[in-house]
Amino acid sequence: MRKPFALSAYLAYARGRSPTLPPLPPRPDGPLVWMHAERPEAARALAGIAARMQVQRPEISAFLTYTPGSTPWEPNARECPVMPLAPDTAADAQTFAAHWRPEIGLWTGQALHPALLSRLSETGTKLMHLGTRNEPFEAPAPLWVPDTTAATLSVFDRLFAEDDAALRRLRRIGLPETRLRRAGPLSASAPPLDCSDRLHEEMAAQLSGRPIWLAARVRASEASDVLRAHRRATRLAHRLLLVLVPDTPEDGAEISAMAAESDLRVNRWDMGEMPDENCQMLLTEDATELGLWYRLSPIVFLGGSLRPGIGGEDPLEVAAHGAALLYGPNVGRHLASYTQLVEAGAARIVRDFDTLATAVSQLVAPDRAAAMAHAGWDVVSQGAALTDEVVALAFDWLDGDDGTGEAA
Repeated sequence: MRKPFALSAYLAYARGRSPTLPPLPPRPDGPLVWMHAERPEAARALAGIAARMQVQRPEISAFLTYTPGSTPWEPNARECPVMPLAPDTAADAQTFAAHWRPEIGLWTGQALHPALLSRLSETGTKLMHLGTRNEPFEAPAPLWVPDTTAATLSVFDRLFAEDDAALRRLRRIGLPETRLRRAGPLSASAPPLDCSDRLHEEMAAQLSGRPIWLAARVRASEASDVLRAHRRATRLAHRLLLVLVPDTPEDGAEISAMAAESDLRVNRWDMGEMPDENCQMLLTEDATELGLWYRLSPIVFLGGSLRPGIGGEDPLEVAAHGAALLYGPNVGRHLASYTQLVEAGAARIVRDFDTLATAVSQLVAPDRAAAMAHAGWDVVSQGAALTDEVVALAFDWLDGDDGTGEAA
């Protein structure tokens, strides 16, 4: 098929640029999904999509590229391999496509790589653009090169717009309606943690009628603030129960010593002590049964956030369980997710034991905690809905289906 003039002109320019692609690791066997993240928050969302695919189809491999110069998110053991994406040259595009041969490509961001995307499309990669915004698209080319936006976007087999304005922009470009979907912004989602139904029912009955708040993944360095906040909050709600879950057994040992020196009445879960009416604090050794405590606690303070140096924990884990979220100011590792939850009204920042105590005391009122929890659930559900659709379409394509139920 003859290329549009704008794309041909761009490729002529790209052929004159020197290749910069470093040596590539071996391609894994089996189906391969390549994903590109323009921003750190997109990287986490894409890693979650890859994890969902691999749970259902373990034979799938995935890797992620990010734009050099942006701040890559900090990967963990669950996430896929990550590497920077080279500048858009014709030689690098050819090398990348020939080496990786991905069956599926997921692209995010308004910055396009016409040479790479067109080459992948030509070699059979099915391409999706996720989370397109109502902003101009751009490509790394001098002003004398014609605008390649329409030609480059036309190589995508499906484009997911984040809102109606973004969808209208895609329509004005002239893309076929059959390739366009309005699906909301791309955001990470987190599945609920496992929990024994029997144990949950037993503990729900045991704690019925008591106000509860959870301090989860707490480090020893911030435990004193949590204990002081709880003591102050119990002045207004004397039956208030704190469930404290340390991040590690080592943190748990230090926190246990602090609790023993406090004037709180403490029961220790891992020693078989159940919280009775006199118990003010239930202490666990580590985060093994965190799924249970998330389900029982309408208010959650998420640790790793009151002191510098840790960067916070994933807040979507809390939102996925339907709880109001409190957190400290040091959450740089997951800043985008915290910002999203704050803007939705699902999370609230605290800075010390005093503001933590105030927040807990205010959220003990069930309607206030429920409103925050509902807002957080909306955020997680929106991300999950787009993930479901992307995963289903990718599986259709891998199975030789065009996504409409007809064989390709």
